[in-house]
Amino acid sequence: MDVLVVGSGSREHAIVWKLKQSKRLGKLYVAPGNPGTASIAENVPIGVMEFEKLADFAEENKIDLTIVGPDDPLGGGIVDVFKSRGLKVFGPSKAAAQIESSKTFAKQLMAEAGVPTAEFQVFKDYEKALNYVRTKGAPIVIKASGLALGKGVYVCKTIEEAEQGLKEIMLDKQFGNAGNEVVIEEFLDGQEVSIHAFCNGTEFILFPASQDHKQVGEGDTGPNTGGMGVIASVPWVTNEQLEKIGKTIVKPTLEALVAKGTPYQGVLYPGLKMASHGPKVLEFNARFGQPECEVYMRLLKTDLLDICEAIVDGKLPSNVEWNSGHAANIILASDGYPGSYKKGLPITGIENAEQMEGIVVFYAGTKEQNGQLVTNGGRVLAVTATGNSLKEALDKAYAAAKKIHFEGKYLRRDIGAKALSQKSV
Repeated sequence: MDVLVVGSGSREHAIVWKLKQSKRLGKLYVAPGNPGTASIAENVPIGVMEFEKLADFAEENKIDLTIVGPDDPLGGGIVDVFKSRGLKVFGPSKAAAQIESSKTFAKQLMAEAGVPTAEFQVFKDYEKALNYVRTKGAPIVIKASGLALGKGVYVCKTIEEAEQGLKEIMLDKQFGNAGNEVVIEEFLDGQEVSIHAFCNGTEFILFPASQDHKQVGEGDTGPNTGGMGVIASVPWVTNEQLEKIGKTIVKPTLEALVAKGTPYQGVLYPGLKMASHGPKVLEFNARFGQPECEVYMRLLKTDLLDICEAIVDGKLPSNVEWNSGHAANIILASDGYPGSYKKGLPITGIENAEQMEGIVVFYAGTKEQNGQLVTNGGRVLAVTATGNSLKEALDKAYAAAKKIHFEGKYLRRDIGAKALSQKSV
């Protein structure tokens, strides 16, 4: 099968890396791709939001399957464009992708379906939102309703922080139109866990649990990012807990979307808080997480092409197998991220890192400049490792990260520390 992957980050690099292992794969293209994908596939200079051009390319090159990585094209309706032209595409429709592109839609859907989530109110008026925050008090959570690359979420420990967050979202428009509407939620206790499921519309298969580390600073401090590192599986999340998550969260969500006439096909990713009184949904994502996808591709044993093809055909694969052991992903970021940062800084040492056993480095914010790999984004590289134990995977990933250099390289040094402290793994 000839396959097109849409996207340019480390998630798409990981998807391409995994697809390349399929015995059924023919030609493999990535649009627009990055220097990492260029080494294993053919990059195509078409942007992720250029739907008609992408569909033209798929038609002209007789692409058998397109896999969409990022949230923006899914939220914008790329799947609908491809399907209207008779092209096979992996991912949810624009209507179903609202579960990510509109936090308001997601919260209302959960309320209707009885899916456990934080109490919430939705506001379009700044003064009313401000009054509500002052009445409710802190801690409190404020979210831009639209797509904000994982950054439009403020976990506010004081009223002053909440007031500042509202100002940045609604008045300063730091996230553009994504902040025209805000969702204000109760603060939930407990650790965050990332859950993923392959969904064919009515049925689903859960992945092992993973745990992202969203905040930029060690000890979960500082502003939210798109993710600074991740582990999978999570040692303290039991099979019984996963079964409960499937029954109380994923199943009723899929049923509610079917009832709305918008069945969900693709990867559904609820981010959860494992609260003291049971799991609750923080938010839904309509695609593979980034940086979660990178560890999942390292652990996935089953052919990814087989899985995606089955789901596009409305089926589920008979079995999805995962390799034993654990995987870790350490994000190397630009100094200043998620705020402003320099670009165009030379990167060295990736080859040395990948000579280590069990290491694969996926490229994110990078580009080629005069034959040299340089930084081109906030999250620059994803350093992944596998190990028999979580500690082994983390130790290997951190050792590999030390071998990679660019000016201002920043990484969190406590990825997986909470999981390690909870259980000997």
